[in-house]
Amino acid sequence: MSRSSPGVRRVAAILNFIADHPGQAFALTDLVRALKLSRATCHALLTGLVDVGYLYRTGDKTYVLGPALAAIGHTAAEHFSPLQVAQPEMRSIADEFDVVCGAYFLEGDMMHLRERAASANHVGYPVPLGIRMPLTTVQAIVFFAKAPKEAMSWLDRNIPAADEGRRQLLESGMQFVCEHGYLPLTRAAGIDPVFSSASSTLRSATDDPPVAPLLTFEDEARYPLAAIMAPIYDARDRVSISLLMAGFRDVQQGGEVRAAGERLTAACQRVSDFLSGRLSAEED
Repeated sequence: MSRSSPGVRRVAAILNFIADHPGQAFALTDLVRALKLSRATCHALLTGLVDVGYLYRTGDKTYVLGPALAAIGHTAAEHFSPLQVAQPEMRSIADEFDVVCGAYFLEGDMMHLRERAASANHVGYPVPLGIRMPLTTVQAIVFFAKAPKEAMSWLDRNIPAADEGRRQLLESGMQFVCEHGYLPLTRAAGIDPVFSSASSTLRSATDDPPVAPLLTFEDEARYPLAAIMAPIYDARDRVSISLLMAGFRDVQQGGEVRAAGERLTAACQRVSDFLSGRLSAEED
């Protein structure tokens, strides 16, 4: 397998970082700190990108995307996808929390991982992009958070022999998501932090994933956090996309779980507002 050169990766990192922060301009020191590049290397790359028009150097010596990218932006605008709005949020979350942030789309009774952003420590994350897997009760909690009738219809269709415990988990989980905006998931009993002891494939809705919802927690207690999932709503308050943070390496205090969940919820709310036309005015 061919590998890109370090120079290409650094150029891409600069462009991706600036593109992930629209409306902002960055000084050389900002980019050096954020991308962990040497000052000399970063300055040389910025100079080259300005020369070809991919970046523009403003009068106050900060950098923004340049005019040569206009054609790319025009093409992107003509082929809009919700992912174009979600991707900058995903990138920011991945870097801030050192995790992988994936966008899962609901397609029938299947989940499809269509995009993700990974921090530098998770570039080789084992879940392949594009994977499709059956929706299970855990994920159904998020996708049907505001649609209890649809949730029970899904349950009766996919798990007709569901016991009362599964139904109660679905109901209490949806209530938690409606109240808090996110769903924390801990590693199930016997599952190690890198999930090497877990089955790699979910074949049907009846399979139990190696995670369990965390519906009650205390700020000072510690939990084997596996992931946090939050819904993105459309104009009809329906969920077809959910963002999922994964790759937490250490146990997390309840306060850390709450902070990460609220951060993910805020990102999903911004995407939801855009998709539904409820754009909030930015504060100065």
